[in-house]
Amino acid sequence: MSKAMKTLKKSGALGAVAFVAALGMTGATGAYAAATHQTDPSVTLSSHAAKKTITCYKGKLTKKVVALKPKCPVGYTTKKPAAPKVTAKTFSATYNGTMSLLWSSSNVKVTSISGTSTGANLGLTSLKSGTGTSSPTSTCDPISGTGTLSGPSGTLVLSLATTSKGCAVGSAAPTLVTVTGSANVVKGTGKYLGAKGSLAVKGSFSIKSTTAGSNESDTFTATLTGKLTLK
Repeated sequence: MSKAMKTLKKSGALGAVAFVAALGMTGATGAYAAATHQTDPSVTLSSHAAKKTITCYKGKLTKKVVALKPKCPVGYTTKKPAAPKVTAKTFSATYNGTMSLLWSSSNVKVTSISGTSTGANLGLTSLKSGTGTSSPTSTCDPISGTGTLSGPSGTLVLSLATTSKGCAVGSAAPTLVTVTGSANVVKGTGKYLGAKGSLAVKGSFSIKSTTAGSNESDTFTATLTGKLTLK
């Protein structure tokens, strides 16, 4: 074999070896690159995990907590408290006391009222902070006003309905005035917070004079009956 052929064969063999080596390096390099750029599953899941929201309760307080693993603060729970029971209570009580009247040329105002009760008053033993007004043009006229019933466990504010009336027994003072109508619950506090209902009103008081500018203190009695819804 000539020297040139030997050299060609030798070059071809070396070229093949070099080619194979190159392929090996390329494969190794690709495998290394793939391994190097492979995403860590744990990192991906952790960084993209959805946060959760829970609602925590503590009496009437609520608080929302947002986190990967949310937990309620100390004293709170995820258990929603049961809705308060609503019950209808019978109310039937008579209040007796005194009231102050101020007469003008156009109306008469109740400037103060105070009394105590007997009967099924649901713990509302006294009547206080009452106000009222009427513009007498006949023996029977509409009356308006508010009153606060109170007791050790709270208060209840009542407002006379527009259909309530005061009627004088006589045509001139001094005379007895009778009151009929109804009173609606406006608001309550304490035990009576959220109370609702309407009470029938029957009562009376005496007046001494209707002279404009006169101020007098008179006795009164008022009976309130009906149903009250308490929480």
